[in-house]
Amino acid sequence: MIRIVIADDHAIVRTGLRQYLSEQPDLCVTGEAANGHEALDLVRQGELDVLLLDLSMPDQSGVDALSAIHARKPELPILILSGFPEMHYATTLLKQGASGYLNKECDPEDIVTAIRTVARGRKYISAAVAEQLASGLDPTAAKEPHELLSEREFQVFLRLAKGEAIGHIADGMTLSVKTVSTYRSRVMEKMALKSNSDLTYYALKAGLIQ
Repeated sequence: MIRIVIADDHAIVRTGLRQYLSEQPDLCVTGEAANGHEALDLVRQGELDVLLLDLSMPDQSGVDALSAIHARKPELPILILSGFPEMHYATTLLKQGASGYLNKECDPEDIVTAIRTVARGRKYISAAVAEQLASGLDPTAAKEPHELLSEREFQVFLRLAKGEAIGHIADGMTLSVKTVSTYRSRVMEKMALKSNSDLTYYALKAGLIQ
């Protein structure tokens, strides 16, 4: 039996997933979380084999939760379920520790297949993402500016793009204001941007935030 925790801020999504997954003889939902902090608490309790994690949640984003959970329990398969296009996020999150990535518009059967796949210790990716990852092995392949960012830089970039103040980002990521400012400078330099407004415009245009 594969034990699953569902982390999503929408109760109706959690209910729907729980009901569908409960119909599978080898799957069992052992917990639900409405935000990243609750998800981390459930991971600490250890009653799960796979974490189904929404990317966009209040208090602590899925990106931050992925980083914190993977650091605490790197062997735990984390399957990202998101409304964002997979081509924008999947490769970045797989590199940060996710075991798979699914768009919320996928077929329910795909979620079951993905859970079973990552529970066996394998990665779950679509054909499109596999092609994208393969192209990333080619040093001559052009990369999007945000793909040049490190994990921490990417987290700071997303928070800045959403309009968060540096002080608030520092508190949320348990970093000093000076460190966050340094990350911001690196982000601006790598992405060749000049202001937070530029970051927001880029993120919106790329479909990284809504």
